Amino acid sequence: QVQLVESGGGLVQPGGSLRLSCAASGSIFSITAMGWYRQAPGKQREFVAHITSGGSTKYADSVKGRFTISRDNAKNTVYLQMNSLKPEDTAVYYCTLAGGGKMYWGQGTQVTVSS
Repeated sequence: QVQLVESGGGLVQPGGSLRLSCAASGSIFSITAMGWYRQAPGKQREFVAHITSGGSTKYADSVKGRFTISRDNAKNTVYLQMNSLKPEDTAVYYCTLAGGGKMYWGQGTQVTVSS
């Protein structure tokens, strides 16, 4: 069993910043990658960013230059630093973990960017 718990979501003004955290726990033997997806009302779930066990990162074009993903392997935790937030970043953000040939999902945390 693997559990992912997100935190750090909330309400922020346009141009502001938030830092999301995701801590993984349970029977984790290896982690291939951890990352983030998001889903806005009326839209499909979309990829945001991920970081592999080797430290390679990938970002969606919509967040490049504004978001930074990082990790703390000792704590099985991944972070998403979100700067210069825009209203279109408003969504439920889901943490993901890929490992052991499986993909796991957190319950999501709401991010709302509004004035």
